[in-house]
Amino acid sequence: MNRQKSFENDLPTLYLVPTPIGNLNEMSERALEVLNYVDVIACEDTRTSGILLKHFNISKRLISYQNYNEVSSSKGIVQLLKEGTKVALISDAGYPLVSDPGQRVVIDVIAAGFNVVPISGANAVLNALVASGLIVQPFIFVGFLPPSNNDCLRKLKEYKPYPMTLVFYEAPHRIEKMLKNALEVFGDRKCCIAREMTKIHEEFIRGTLSEVIEIADTLKGEMVVVIAGNNDDYEKDVDMSHLLDLVDKAEKRGLSKSEAIKEVATNEGISKNVLYDYVHNKERRS
Repeated sequence: MNRQKSFENDLPTLYLVPTPIGNLNEMSERALEVLNYVDVIACEDTRTSGILLKHFNISKRLISYQNYNEVSSSKGIVQLLKEGTKVALISDAGYPLVSDPGQRVVIDVIAAGFNVVPISGANAVLNALVASGLIVQPFIFVGFLPPSNNDCLRKLKEYKPYPMTLVFYEAPHRIEKMLKNALEVFGDRKCCIAREMTKIHEEFIRGTLSEVIEIADTLKGEMVVVIAGNNDDYEKDVDMSHLLDLVDKAEKRGLSKSEAIKEVATNEGISKNVLYDYVHNKERRS
């Protein structure tokens, strides 16, 4: 067991510091405080991070930490901590480790007995998810799909049965193909593409996969793709009519609809959000 009380010990610490995904005003005071406090900043691209740090008048030693040098860089960071050096890990944009380098060093730093402290901040996954118009919780973050078309299809098929909302990252040159693969595997589910988030050209494109594919080849910028879960298969496995009856009975006892859904979901051991979505979709179809 590893029990870390982050601010009740004097152990050397690795700070995980998110950086803005677009709008620089979203860099928090806490993040700036930490970057000014540490001795060394590990980053993906020293040139990109150098521009960011210069904007905030922060001058620190920068070291490269990327997927291709993760093993050696991780050992180097652990050694710096052993020497009492304070280290922060940042990404080019967004949160370290979330489809960005950092997993290896976090594991190694914990194993070495040092602190790993996260700093709150920007995250493209959550930004896209909460504004998508789809069910937010529960969700599965998949990240980037494999570049090979066959591997991409295979990966999508792994996630096809899940009722949870699915979240992907995608690049503009692959977005059309990715959406066509998703349509082939999932069927014509609801989806949302969030692009250029927090920037002046921020855009959310909401519709079905077939609708969004029609304009996919015109889209630019890094994107987050949010796709509805497989509620159809979920409904086949669960007696949804029985659950609807329980919700109705709970409402007749005086509970509000949301209270009734929560009670039934808890008692029956299913996702509150999936049941909520089903109830409201059923009402719209009625």
